[in-house]
Amino acid sequence: MAQQFLKKSALAAALVSLGVGMSVLAQPTPSTSPGSGPTPSKSTSGGPTPSTSKSGGPTPGSGMSSSDSSKSGSSKSGSLESGERKFIESAAHDGMAEVQLGQIAQQKAQSPQVKEFAGRMVTDHGKANDELKTLASNKGVQLPTDTDKSHKSKADKLNKASADKFDKDYMDDMVKEHKKDVKEFEKQAKNAKDADVRAFAAKTLPVLQDHLKMAQAAQQSVKSSGKSASAGSSGASGSSGMGGSSSGASGSSGSSSKAGSSK
Repeated sequence: MAQQFLKKSALAAALVSLGVGMSVLAQPTPSTSPGSGPTPSKSTSGGPTPSTSKSGGPTPGSGMSSSDSSKSGSSKSGSLESGERKFIESAAHDGMAEVQLGQIAQQKAQSPQVKEFAGRMVTDHGKANDELKTLASNKGVQLPTDTDKSHKSKADKLNKASADKFDKDYMDDMVKEHKKDVKEFEKQAKNAKDADVRAFAAKTLPVLQDHLKMAQAAQQSVKSSGKSASAGSSGASGSSGMGGSSSGASGSSGSSSKAGSSK
């Protein structure tokens, strides 16, 4: 009896061990992705967590907002100080005006020296205007496309000036404008913080200084010719007056001779 009991107990223990083993084998194994890596974890909000690069940071394009990208693109326009931006815009207005007034002077000027000066204005300032456009584009500065009201008024006044006054009016204005321009370009050539603005001012300054010398010479020539013309006119009228006196004297002489003969 005892032996049979032991056999039954051993059999029961074996069955129990076999059942435990079967239950372990029956449990499902964790699923894996096709690449044998763990499935992507999800954030508490339900969406997938952001993917990261090998360095641990966000993948390219995921961290920069539209405002950040716009700031990086506008760095060129923000690189100039307000004074330098104003200098570029003012130089553009003046440059266009010099070309426009030069073209008017080429048509209306009486003096060959004034015409020659006007031709230099058109050529030199046209070239400087092109260089200024390149500088402004690189710095993100929007240049005016036409002259301002002050320059328009000046051009209109010269267009209406009479032929005998045009040369003087034009050269007086050119001397005044180039004195102002030389002073401003000297300032920017020395003090501009932006290297490109400083280089443009330094390169253009000698041309403006040469223009000022030419303008002063032409202005003096116009004044001298005006004085000569005035003196010639007054001399001619004086001679006419003397001729009248002479004829009057001869008339008196004739009267005296007649009186003598009657006696």
